[in-house]
Amino acid sequence: MILVKFVRAIITRSLFILISLIGVWRVKTVKNDNMYWLLIVLYLPLVVEMIITLKRRKGKDYKWFSPAILLFLISIIPSIWILELHHQENKASDPQVLFYVPILSVQFWNFLPHMLTNVCPNDWILGLHQVLLILLILGKWLLPLGGVTRDELSQLLLIFVGTAADILEFTSETLSDIKENNHQLVYVILAVWTWSMLQFPLHLAVVTSRPQNSDEPKDGHGCCNLVFSRHSTDIWNIVESSFIQDGPFLVVRLIVMTYFDVFHQMLVFFAIKNFLVVVLNLYRLIVICQDFKPPQPSSSSTSPPV
Repeated sequence: MILVKFVRAIITRSLFILISLIGVWRVKTVKNDNMYWLLIVLYLPLVVEMIITLKRRKGKDYKWFSPAILLFLISIIPSIWILELHHQENKASDPQVLFYVPILSVQFWNFLPHMLTNVCPNDWILGLHQVLLILLILGKWLLPLGGVTRDELSQLLLIFVGTAADILEFTSETLSDIKENNHQLVYVILAVWTWSMLQFPLHLAVVTSRPQNSDEPKDGHGCCNLVFSRHSTDIWNIVESSFIQDGPFLVVRLIVMTYFDVFHQMLVFFAIKNFLVVVLNLYRLIVICQDFKPPQPSSSSTSPPV
């Protein structure tokens, strides 16, 4: 069993490094500068984390937080930033290359290097975004459990799937709306995208709420602590959605529509969707607070002594 956990931990981190390496190779190819190979240095923390985790935790991940996923994001996000900025600066001159895929396997492998270098930049970047999000979900599934139950893991993976779809839609749709020479908006969108990716290393949204116990105050004081302890999962879901995903997405879309004069049907639809999610999260938080009933003091503590 320990050997299986070791293998799963190594395979997952190897996939992380492989995808990051492909991103660095693409950056070097696009920029035509060997200095960008120095981005490989960002893999070193992931390798160190793998060694420490295998040695001290037998490959198990942590309960509240996944360092492997965070370090994977640190290793690949700079490459995506460089590719996105380069594409926006050279959008007019980038060729839209069409290619065919040979049927025979021998022809395919001979054609593969040429195919990878001649895919249009937009498809390359979109594919890298898609592979990144899929690997985050599969990687979390493959990583050995560490303090998270299988039920919580299944909930977390379902949350990741929905989150990944929203993030991919945000980046692909919003970046495609950018007009030429709007570099400030590109930086804003990429910054919000980077901020939203921080949801993946966190497990707070599926941590089981602490049940009421004898240590909780019985006199009605500390109600905020009681609410948080009993509804921590719901509260963390509200915080992540409002301040890490839908809230920032809504702000960016409003900026695109008002300041940059970009207005179309899909942009309005997703802006309304983000607004509704934020409002419903606030409504959910109000309902939790209003429906909460603090524990009543026991009769034995209020009865006068005999």
